[in-house]
Amino acid sequence: MKPKAIKSDELSKIFSDLKKGEESSIGSYLIKGVRLQISKYNLSGAERVQLLYKRRRTQGLCIVCGKKVTKKNTSTGQLYRLCEEHRNKIDKGTVK
Repeated sequence: MKPKAIKSDELSKIFSDLKKGEESSIGSYLIKGVRLQISKYNLSGAERVQLLYKRRRTQGLCIVCGKKVTKKNTSTGQLYRLCEEHRNKIDKGTVK
């Protein structure tokens, strides 16, 4: 993923979130040409994937490819976890 460009005042907010232990501070940031990467230490592969999927779901992206999800589940009113292409392949078992 590309680093998110931030300003110095946003950096202090990220550090305060980091002190609180919030996972929202995890990411890659670009400050005046310097990349700052904040991540958890010694995560297993499954834990890394779980954090990636969680981040993509909250942003409304497909958990497989990262495309923007547009359709909502009619019973829950929430966005689907997969884009239309992957819903057809994975959930429905058909390919169009």
